[in-house]
This record gives sequence, structure tokens and C-alpha cells, in this order.
Amino acid sequence: MRIGDLAARSGLTTKTIRFYEDSSLLPAPPRTPCGYRDYPDHTVTRLAVIRDAQRAGLTLAEIRSILTLRDDGHAPCTHVTALITEHLDDIDRRMAELAATRQTLRAPPPPTPAPATRTPSAPSSPAVPGETQAEDTGRIARSAPDGAATPVSQVPRS
Repeated sequence: MRIGDLAARSGLTTKTIRFYEDSSLLPAPPRTPCGYRDYPDHTVTRLAVIRDAQRAGLTLAEIRSILTLRDDGHAPCTHVTALITEHLDDIDRRMAELAATRQTLRAPPPPTPAPATRTPSAPSSPAVPGETQAEDTGRIARSAPDGAATPVSQVPRS
């Protein structure tokens, strides 16, 4: 069977079939006298196994190991079971991680702390008698004779 016919029967592209051949998932087929690939009929079944194994989450390297066992005449059942169990354990672990992430994302946000209030500090002694430090600006004010503080900017220069 030529590669175009195999592609139509397997539901894969000719490029994919050549890739599988280059990746040692398919043995190189015999060639016709004209040089065309001539795949045996059972290749359709092998391609279905590869496709199904990929859908199950197996890597191409894992699939290759299964097919190698099978090609060597060994039943790959134990190997396949171990690979599937390993993948299921990975899925369970990932699902637990995702559930924890979901719980974190759905949790209400922590309360926002109230803004810190400034406590007035004790006034420092003025550098000049009759002057006080303005707390909000750090500017110096002079005491007027009536006891009111006058900002420096409004105090006439002497």
C-alpha cells in the first residue's frame, strides 16, 4: 500500500507517517521497483496504536519502547500498565496542585490594613526663643505677642 493510501486509511497525513518512520515508530517499509514506499496492511493497526497511545498522554519515546517490546516478541502489557499508572499518578498530583490553586484564588482577599495614623511627636525646643516647629511642614513659626503662631513666610524680616 502506498503512503497516500495509508494516510487515507489511517486518518493521518503523509508527513506524519514519514515523521513516525524517521522517529523509528514505524519500520522502514519495503520499496517498489520504482522506489515508492510499499507499506504492509498491518501498518494501519500500528498507526492506530500510536495515535491511541498519544491520546492517552504517552510520549513518542514511551510509545517507541512499547513498540520495541512488541516487535521483539514480548508482551508489553506490564510495561504499558506501569507507564499508564505513572501518568495517572502525575495527573492526580497535578489535579491536587490545581485544586489548591483554585482554593487560593477563590479565597476572600485578606483584609486591607487601616492606614497608619501619625502620632504627633513632642515639640522640640526651638532654636530661637519665641519660635516653634510647625508639625505639618517642618517650617518655623514665631509666636506673636497675643500667643498666636505666625508662619515664617508672614513674619516681616528685620
